[in-house]
Amino acid sequence: MKKKISTANAPAAIGPYSQAIQYGGMLFISGQIPIDPKSGELVEGDIAIQAKQVLKNLKAIAEAAGMTLMDTLKCTCFLKNMEDFVRFNAVYEEYFDDPPPAREAVEVARLPKDVLIEISAICGR
Repeated sequence: MKKKISTANAPAAIGPYSQAIQYGGMLFISGQIPIDPKSGELVEGDIAIQAKQVLKNLKAIAEAAGMTLMDTLKCTCFLKNMEDFVRFNAVYEEYFDDPPPAREAVEVARLPKDVLIEISAICGR
C-alpha cells in the first residue's frame, strides 16, 4: 500500500506532491532544495552550504519513514553548475558510507528558487 511520508524536520511540499512516498520496503523521496525547515527560508551560500542542507533534509525524510541515509539505493543530483562537482562530492561523501548509492549528477539550466542544487533519492530495505 502506498503511504505518504511527511515530517516537520524537512521543508513542506510547496506543490501537488509529497515529501516522500513509501511503498512496501521502498521509499521515494521528492527532490529537496536547500530550505531550512524551521524557518522556511532558503539557505544562501555556496554549493557546500546548500548541499549540506539538502542532505540534512533527505536524512530527515528517510528517518521519518524509519530508514537512514544508509538505506539509500540511488540519488539523482541536479547541479546548477558542473564546475561545483568536486566541492559537491566532498560534502556528499560525508553523508554516505561505503558502498555509496548509485547516482547521476547532471547540470541543469535552472532550479526552483534559483538554488545551486536539488537531490531526490530512492531508499529501500
